[in-house]
Amino acid sequence: MADRKAKASKPNAFTAFFKETAGELRKVSWPTWPEVRQLTGLVLVVMVAMGIILGLTDGGARELLNLIFGV
Repeated sequence: MADRKAKASKPNAFTAFFKETAGELRKVSWPTWPEVRQLTGLVLVVMVAMGIILGLTDGGARELLNLIFGV
């Protein structure tokens, strides 16, 4: 009978996971809105720059292969 009470009072893993997760989220240092806007702009600029670089590299490689294989 004692085993049943001890087992019933123990929280299940699912509940414990969410309680621990909520506790950890309270400790997070969240960025301010100006920081979020600045970092979002930085990400967009880097994405555009990388898109241009990859596009130029792809075009150059395509032209090089066309010259090599005569297509």
